[in-house]
Amino acid sequence: MNNWLKKNVGLLVATVLILAFIVAEGYALWYKGDASVAMVPLALLVLWLFVTRLETGFLLIALLTPFAVNMALLPGMELSMPVEPMMILFTFIFFFRVLVSRQQDGKFPTSPSLELSKSQSLLRHPVTLLILASLAWMVITSSTSELPWVSFKYTLARVWFVVPFFFAAAQIFKNQRRIRQFFWAYAIGLGVIILMATSKTLGNFSDLQTLHRVMQPYYNDHTAYGCAIALMLPAAVYFVLEGVKKNHLSSHSLSLHFTPFHSIFGLLLLALLLIGLFFSYCRAAWISIAGVIGVYVLIRLGLKVKWMVLLFGLGVGAFFVYQNDLIYKLGKNHQDSSYTLADQVKSISNISTDASNLERLNRWASAFRMWEERPVLGCGPGTYQFLYAGYQRSYQLSTISTNAGDLGNAHSEYIGPLTEQGVPGVALVALLFLTTFATGVRVYRTAKDPQVARMALAFTLSLLTYYIHGVFNNFLDTDKLSVPFWGFTAVVVALDVYGEKKNDSKIKTFIL
Repeated sequence: MNNWLKKNVGLLVATVLILAFIVAEGYALWYKGDASVAMVPLALLVLWLFVTRLETGFLLIALLTPFAVNMALLPGMELSMPVEPMMILFTFIFFFRVLVSRQQDGKFPTSPSLELSKSQSLLRHPVTLLILASLAWMVITSSTSELPWVSFKYTLARVWFVVPFFFAAAQIFKNQRRIRQFFWAYAIGLGVIILMATSKTLGNFSDLQTLHRVMQPYYNDHTAYGCAIALMLPAAVYFVLEGVKKNHLSSHSLSLHFTPFHSIFGLLLLALLLIGLFFSYCRAAWISIAGVIGVYVLIRLGLKVKWMVLLFGLGVGAFFVYQNDLIYKLGKNHQDSSYTLADQVKSISNISTDASNLERLNRWASAFRMWEERPVLGCGPGTYQFLYAGYQRSYQLSTISTNAGDLGNAHSEYIGPLTEQGVPGVALVALLFLTTFATGVRVYRTAKDPQVARMALAFTLSLLTYYIHGVFNNFLDTDKLSVPFWGFTAVVVALDVYGEKKNDSKIKTFIL
């Protein structure tokens, strides 16, 4: 009996807490009319879970993130409930475990000799160093910010996004089955949201404004919704194809135990993601998928990363050389956003009448004016949305512009950091994206296990959808995109650190 109690003490504690939660909820709702009392046992249950089963808590956050909604808990303080408080709790517990164990690895404590060596490799990884440098620069620019309180809150939020879903995740993903579990946790939640949004879409095909809001309140608008779907697609394709190939896995593979159920479920999810992407009417998401297909072809052809970067640079240079001719031709396009696919695609290049495109250009122009005043330190992380109004020009305003300047950020993952953190800020972002991409391609080409190679490529291409989408929007200040983005970045780094390489592999990240 004593042995049984020792083995099942966790289950007994969970059962007691769940029963306490049910009793408190009934009392609070039926007798007091106050649901806040019922949250106490639930909070205790979450605390117990994070203390005893940190990896399970990690997956729970991923599952709940698509369902989270923003709530104002205090004046001027808004959190995404319930996941942001869970992230904060996770961050504190993770730091506590690191300090107590004096090592960083997914389970505490574990084999000290091997795990400490791997943890040191993780901490010295170029992607990790760039993330740490980016966080350090955010702290510096917060101290010089025009709105320091706003900037420090923004930086703290970045910390509780990055710590669970990069630093902890990179160690958790040493067990590669956790990678699949993490993907499915977020994907299942997103799939439910897609079902809900699509059901609303079916009766509103002719109302574009309604179609842009069917995913609320879970995703703020169709751009974040489309971006999340695009981010999941390449990884979803990988898991579907691996399910089909399950009978051909070698004895040295990851042994992820794919079953016919996994294959069928994966195909259903992939179909759901494709439907959601189409009905998101998010042009940037469509562009990102098209770009990823092109890059995938280049990778399969064996093109080195440095040549891909060179091709991209030549494309950017050609744009500036021929920008007058291009702008003249784009100015003749008057096709606005539409619920029909052909017209929506045509509207991508409309910079003369399309309100969304015009407003984006207005935000970018305002951002560059702000940057010119503070080119090195910027105006401070998270402050653009509070300051850009005074930098707008009347001739650039669109029908959806506001003189109050209260409708969001700079709409670019590159221009935003340039304005808020200066040249070093955007340089760190660009280097982080490039290094992660190069690392993923290197693992794909050098991994000893073919399944590890394919997984690395899939998650790298998923991240690439965000790198491309980031030209037009920025969402890393939200939990909806931060959770999969930093999690997928951790996947690439974990596969690099913990995966076995071919014996003849001496390819460096930046000279692929």
